[in-house]
Amino acid sequence: MNINFTLIAQAIAFAVLIWFTVKFVWPPLLKAIEARQKEIADGLAAAADGRNALEVAAKKSEVTLTEAKQKASEIIAQAEKRGTQIIEEAKGSAKVEGDRIIAGAKAEIEQEVNRAKEGLRAQVSTLAIAGAEKILRKEIDAKAHSELLAKLAAEL
Repeated sequence: MNINFTLIAQAIAFAVLIWFTVKFVWPPLLKAIEARQKEIADGLAAAADGRNALEVAAKKSEVTLTEAKQKASEIIAQAEKRGTQIIEEAKGSAKVEGDRIIAGAKAEIEQEVNRAKEGLRAQVSTLAIAGAEKILRKEIDAKAHSELLAKLAAEL
């Protein structure tokens, strides 16, 4: 009898344990497992979104880098063009300044030549008057002939 009664008591105890486990232990475990599954699924979805965002960011950075390189090339080309323009403008202004200096020097030389001619005329006329005065001192009036000599000096 012991074996039969023990077997039935163990079966009843096992049935109570199963009922207690199903009623009180199993629901919180299922909730915890479902919550964990949901967290894992959310984490995997976030990781996938992160990968996609990373790919999009990489593409955007590549496009931005390409645009930056293009803009840099354009800026360099503009700078080279502007540098060439500045050099050409400097050459032009230097030529104009050189021409102005040359014209000024020519005008100054012309003035010096005219002054030298005037000085020579004055000296020649003074010498001519002195020579004529010495020659004609005894015979002719100096005032009358000075006008004639002034005209002669002007023609020289």
